[in-house]
Amino acid sequence: MATGTDEPRVLIDKQHPQVYRAQRDLAAAVRQATRDAGLDRTLVELVNIRVSQLNRCAYCLNIHVRDTLAGGESPQRIAVLPAWPDTTLFTDKERAALTLAESLTTLPGDGAQERHYAYARQHLTDDEISALSWVTIAMNAFNRISVISRHPVGPPTAEDPK
Repeated sequence: MATGTDEPRVLIDKQHPQVYRAQRDLAAAVRQATRDAGLDRTLVELVNIRVSQLNRCAYCLNIHVRDTLAGGESPQRIAVLPAWPDTTLFTDKERAALTLAESLTTLPGDGAQERHYAYARQHLTDDEISALSWVTIAMNAFNRISVISRHPVGPPTAEDPK
């Protein structure tokens, strides 16, 4: 059995395009739910980036960091996102969203999920919690599709923010 990193992978999004289309349709519905809940696009993208960091998805990180920078987010906040609890750069609402996203991604035990959810309830409405939960679920799915398929990260382009 080959164990090298050059072993080709099945591109599951190409192998079963109808399933991938359904995932993309889910993502479109999730985007609408975030708009309906009144969530700021930057907050949603911070959640997408953090989930992708936790899942080590280089492909999704490349997309969402680039898009978030192009949308005007500060490079400093993106740079410190892995250590967000140790900074004062994030609002209470952002901290609650990131707490919820991390909890839904890592599924911790020992009552941590309940504590995280209670914290989120202090700063987010039910609509926001629901929409952010769906953002996290969808991002986790896209991360797994890309990690399993080893989607490549392309070289920087002229359009990329500097």
